Amino acid sequence: MQNIIFQDWKTTDYDKSWEKQKVIFHRLLSLKTQNQPTENYLIFVEHPHVYTLGKSGNSQNLLISPEMLKKIDATYYQVDRGGDITYHGFGQIVGYPIFDLENFKISYKEYIYKLENSIINYLKTRHQIESFRLEKTTGVWVKSENRIEKICAIGTRASRYITMHGFALNINTDLRYFEYINPCGFTDKGVTSLENIKKEKQDFEEEKNWLREFIIAEFE
Repeated sequence: MQNIIFQDWKTTDYDKSWEKQKVIFHRLLSLKTQNQPTENYLIFVEHPHVYTLGKSGNSQNLLISPEMLKKIDATYYQVDRGGDITYHGFGQIVGYPIFDLENFKISYKEYIYKLENSIINYLKTRHQIESFRLEKTTGVWVKSENRIEKICAIGTRASRYITMHGFALNINTDLRYFEYINPCGFTDKGVTSLENIKKEKQDFEEEKNWLREFIIAEFE
């Protein structure tokens, strides 16, 4: 059983969180280079309005001007994770697992699968919501009356089997902010949240506690 150190960074600007991630990530890389034991961190954070574009993403999937970004009180960053453009904001649980996958004896592909699986199990067990993977993309999806909608985006990177970046699960997220982008590069699929599905605002702190337990159980 691998020990996972949990940290809750509460509400933190994206750029500050990114820098804090990199400090942990590079420290673990250094330890690994020296053949020293490495820890595993699960970090939860809530970001003020921000759009991030992955290294293989298309900047045209941001549909608004810099002036409009300021008007809606949002920022924009190009980052070194996989995936295209996504939104982070209040009422969304952003998770950054900084894991040494060799500690868990799993591949990078298995890591993504287990991350998705923990969220699928959380939604089914905690909220009786059926969710699923979609072929050739990462994340967790649900079916609405007339289309497929993403409830959790995943975009990560790894070096020497140490991971960073992670997932964004919509709990009480203001979905209007997704109208300013083609989420994850898609133009034919929607985005939803737990609040939107259940038609009532959720207890954000309680949902963080539940989700943390499902993720830790999946990896331990």
